[in-house]
Formats: sequence, structure tokens, C-alpha cells
Amino acid sequence: MTASGRARRTAEADAWCSGAYAAAAAPTEGVALVAVGGFGRGELAPYSDLDVVLVHDADAMVDPWVERLWYPLWDSGSRLDHAVRSLPEMVDAAAADPRVATGLLDLRHLAGDSNLTLRLRSVMLAEWRREARDRLPALHKLVISRHDLVGELAHSSVPDLKEAQGGLRDATVLRALVASWLVDVPHVELERSRRALLDVRDVLHHATGRPTDRIAPELWEEIARGCDLPDARAAQAHVREHGRRLTHLSRLAWRRLDAVLARPTSSRGPRVPRLAPIGSGLALAAGEVVLDARTRPSSDPTLLLRAAAEAAERDLVLAPATAARLVREGARLPEPWPREARQQLTRLLAAGRGLLGVWETLEETGALDLILPEWERIRLLPHASAIHRFTVDRHVVETCVEASTLIRRAARPDVLMVGALLHDIGKGGLTEHSVAGEPIARAVAARMGFASDEVDLIGALVRWHLLLAQVATTRDPDDPATAADVISRAGSADAISLLALLTEADARATAPAAWTSWRAELVRQLVQRCLASLADRPAATDVRQMAIAVPDEVRLDRDAVAMTLDQTVDGARLTVLARDRVGLLADIAACLALQRASVRAARAWDQGEYGVSVWEVADELLDPAVLRQRFAAVVAGRVDPRDRLRRPSGSALGPSVAIRPEASEQSTVLEVRAADRPGLLYLALAALAQQGITVRSAHVDTLGPQAVDVFYVQEADAGVLSESRAAQVAHAVRSALEH
Repeated sequence: MTASGRARRTAEADAWCSGAYAAAAAPTEGVALVAVGGFGRGELAPYSDLDVVLVHDADAMVDPWVERLWYPLWDSGSRLDHAVRSLPEMVDAAAADPRVATGLLDLRHLAGDSNLTLRLRSVMLAEWRREARDRLPALHKLVISRHDLVGELAHSSVPDLKEAQGGLRDATVLRALVASWLVDVPHVELERSRRALLDVRDVLHHATGRPTDRIAPELWEEIARGCDLPDARAAQAHVREHGRRLTHLSRLAWRRLDAVLARPTSSRGPRVPRLAPIGSGLALAAGEVVLDARTRPSSDPTLLLRAAAEAAERDLVLAPATAARLVREGARLPEPWPREARQQLTRLLAAGRGLLGVWETLEETGALDLILPEWERIRLLPHASAIHRFTVDRHVVETCVEASTLIRRAARPDVLMVGALLHDIGKGGLTEHSVAGEPIARAVAARMGFASDEVDLIGALVRWHLLLAQVATTRDPDDPATAADVISRAGSADAISLLALLTEADARATAPAAWTSWRAELVRQLVQRCLASLADRPAATDVRQMAIAVPDEVRLDRDAVAMTLDQTVDGARLTVLARDRVGLLADIAACLALQRASVRAARAWDQGEYGVSVWEVADELLDPAVLRQRFAAVVAGRVDPRDRLRRPSGSALGPSVAIRPEASEQSTVLEVRAADRPGLLYLALAALAQQGITVRSAHVDTLGPQAVDVFYVQEADAGVLSESRAAQVAHAVRSALEH
């Protein structure tokens, strides 16, 4: 919407309210109708946040006619909030809640006594400015709490136009900060982004027909059409650009306000910034890293990186004016970079949470284009997977933040941090991103001046950054072929050790559920076996395969089963011991499925005539006694799990079962992919049992809506399955999952 269009529609809405006020025969003195908030595009903003308040002097009479004013609003079906308040009540409400106060700073006269509206506005502004030093810290806490709850408009996978960091609520808060006279915000940039988001919100409301502020992935095409943008990707970039800009303005404004509030109020004289030199041509001024007065940017190509590193390590603001000046006047980095530049980049990337704000400033000022022009490939790029909390670029920065906590365990912290920076640089194209990213990462690393072996290491980190998590959750770590496969790809102990750290950082940055203690233990065991194999020494014994004492009840009763449950950090470990037989694992999986327990992994081995299995489950509240009862009912045939575990309707994709001959020399490996649902593991194990197949181990993982279950199986007496037998078994499992 153009500015003239918005002004015209606002005038129409004002006229509508004025007409309703006149039709109610409302008085023209001592009473005023005011709007708090703003109109969207279209009619009288059916889904807007506009509040209409009838304000009156304390002694004015409004009861006889006020309902006549509200009837037109009620009849129109509008969702406007409306209220009747005296002027003192308005002042009291603003004093009690900073959110109310910020909203009232934007009130607009609609009808009635304009002098009363002017008086109310003057009182609001005066009270706000007088109490700003005391009230703004409380407002800041509310803002931070909202940001933590909702996330960022620029980087959330499902952004909230209103409540997210960088959204419309922040724009209102920024206007309130400006009104306090304590800090300034670039008005033109603030208004440009605020109005752009208002236009997007109007389109969103009309597209959905309801007052939503969250943009679901399927709505981006509608947003593009309503905003005259080429496509959904352009619409995302449009919204996220403005959100990032408002986030940047907000972060700077609050940082600068903190500096103002830290100064004693008794200070007199002009506010001339004091420069506190911190060395290497840099200084601090009002909590921001700036250039020393004698520094000449054109003489030092590493100055930009050094300034950014200093700001990030100190968790301070890199002054945007300083960054912009370095972009304009600074000496360009030679190719390859000098050692000092690489050191400063490593300092910057390993600075922890302080990296976020500084990286944002580098983006906003164009400085990042000088350091890493390849960043444009992933800037504001949405993730294809719903498990990710952030856009690709923000995820990469978060990965660097997580990796910074692991550098004490890294033999090459610089390689780890650059690998974290570049691990997703290949996203955005049709080629698998780790494949596409490797040559880009190698070129960047060479330009940065890394030695050839270091370039190889960074390339390996990017190419194989998904390897450990995939193998650890879908392959048997005890099978020698598993470690051999990882080694053949990663290539060296250094690469595997760094990949372990990058895997952890990447998962932590993805989502809280992406790095559980269970997944961490699987990766640790895999890495341990790989490093042991490279060092030609035996790996540590898995405690879960050590001999387990057989209880008397199992020894004396052939049908008895022993179940013990141990709590873990984020779930439980169920150990089951019973007389070994084909189908034992399927029966255990059945009783877990009937309890709706989420199985993460299962390991099984024989201990003489007994079968032992260990089940990693996500549920902490399982009762072994109830499980034993379920198990007995399943074994006796009193309960048929299939009746309660029907395949849900509406599943568009059928299951797939693949044979992986390269994954093991000791077993046949079946990889099952299907829509995740209760009982999936049981159905697969039951099908294997019906074929007379022994399951040595099962490895379960869930990727979004898809379950990936991998089974290491053998003939009961003959080991690895023949090619024809494996195909027969795979067909049986597939058929079981299709019904």
C-alpha cells in the first residue's frame, strides 16, 4: 500500500467514527473519541489492534447516550476494542502498566472535544518523560521476556509480525523510547519498516480472514501477491529484511539507553563522548567500540575484523557509524589473508553470545560483504525442515555461538570455528547442501590464507558435518563396518574429532530436541570406536552388552521375564531379560507401543540361552509392573496389538524398505522409512519374527514426520541373509507397514 492510500483509508475510517459520534448526539465539550493504535488497509480494520476510547472529564455525563455510539460498531461486526474512561483513569492506567503507556503515546483524535484530546496527549507525554528513567527498565524486561517467548521476526521459521523481536510491537516501543527524549532512533528507517510490516499484516488478515499475526509457510505466496512481490521467496526476504532492520534499531536503542541510564543525572555540561583507548587503533565511547581519534582506516586491512572481535568479546556494540566508515575508507584485505586477519576472525566467531549483535551490525552496514561475500547465498534463507528454529543464516551464527563453548576440546579452534561458519553455505540450491558447500568452503578457506591441509580439513567438516549424527542413529556402532565407513569418508582422526564438536554445535543450534543425552552418547560411542580403530587399539566395552545376572524367577520359570527401568537425563533405559526366542523383541515392542512409549533405540544380544535387550525410551514414567502385565497379555494372545495400532488414514507416502549391504559384514542391514506413528517398530519386528529372522539390534530415529528404523538382522542359524532371502524379508516388512 502506498503512503497516500494509507492516508486516504485512515481519513475514511476517521470520518466513519466521526459520523457515528455525531449520530449518537454526543456532546462536543468535555468528551472526546480517541484511537489508540492504527488502522490497517481496507475498511475499519476488522482485524486490527485499534482501541477506541471515549475519554471524558471527571464531571462529564456520558451514560445517557454512550450506547448509541457503540451500536454502529457492534452492528458492523468490527473487532474494535472500545471503552469509556475519564481522563484521570487514563492517566492511572498508563501509570500502572508501561504497555498501556506506550500505546497511549500514539493516540489520535477522532471526534468530540479536540482540546481534551490535546490535554490528554500532553499529560501522557509529560508523565512519560518525567518518569522514563524509572519506568524504562521495567519495560525493557517485558520486551526481553516477549522476545524470549516469541523469537525473531527475521529468523523464526513461523514469524509473528506483531509480537516477535523486530515486529510491530517493537516499533511501538521504539517510538516510545524516542518520546522519552533519552535516546534517538532514525525516524525514516523506523517508519519505513513499520509501515511495510503494517501492509504485510493487512494482506495476511485478508488472506486468512482472521486476526492472525503468524505467517505459516503456505501463506507466503498470498503475501507475495498482496504485496506485489515476485514470489514467496521475495515475500520472505521483504518481511525478514524489515524485521531485521527493526531488531537492529531496537538493539542499538536499548544499548544506548542503558548507557544513558548509567550516567549520573547530576552531570552538567555538553554530552561530549569520552574516548577510552583499548589499543590497536580502537576506543570505547558510551559503551560502543569506535575508532581512536588518530586511527587512519586506510592503513590497516585487519581493522574491521579487529573492531568486530573486540566488540563481540566485550559484548558491546560495534558502532554502526564506525563499521560504515571502515567499509567506505578501510583498506581491503589482501588475498590470501594475513595471519592476523585469520586470528581476528577466529576471535570474532568464538566470542559467544556477543557475536549476534556484532554480526547484525556487519550485515546492516555492508561490512559482511567485504569479509564473506558468499554469505549472500544463505542470507535470510528459510530452512526446508520444520525442526529448525531459525533461518539458515541465523542458524549458522547460532552454531558458531555453540561451537565457541567447545573450543577447549578442539585441537584446531580456528578450523572448528570456520567450519561452523561455513557448514551450511551450500544451502539454497538443488544440490545436496553438504556436497554443494564443500568447494565453496575450500575456496573461502584458501582465500583466508589457510594452509592446504587446513583447507582439506575445513572442506571435510563441511562435506561430512551430517555424517556422525546419521550413522550414530541408524547404524550399529559395534559393527566394525560402521567405524570403517566413517573413517573412509572423514579420513583422519583430526577430522573425526572436529566433526564430533561440529555435530554437537550444529544440533544444539537447530533445536533443543536435536541434541539429547541419548543422541550425544551414540555419537560419543561412534567417535570412540573410530578413533580406536585409527589408533589400532580396542574400543571400550559397551556397558549395555556386559553380562547381566539372571534372576531366579527367570531361571526357574521358562515363561518369566525380568524388566528393570533406570532413569536417564531425558528419558529411561529399559533392560529386559527372558528365555531367548524368535519374536521376543517384537513382543517387547508391542507392550511399549500399547503404553505409547517412544522408543529411541534398541540393542539385543544373547547370553547363553537367554535373550537380553536394552531399550532407550523417551518416557520417564513407565511402570515395569504394568509393562510385565502387558507383555504377558501379548505373549498369551489375550491382546492383539495390531487391532490398536492401525495405520492412520491420510498418509500420502507409503513406507520404503532398503537393503544396505555395505553397512555390515556380519549382518544384513534393513533400513525402513515410513510416516512416524505408534507401533511402527513393533510391526516391523513382528514381520521379521514371522520370517524367522533374528534381530541383533534396532536403531530408531525420527526426522520431522518420518521415522527411520534400521535393523541388523541374521538368519537364526546361518548369519547374513542371502540376496534373495533379504529381498523376501524386505517385502514382508513393507507389506506389514502398509496395512
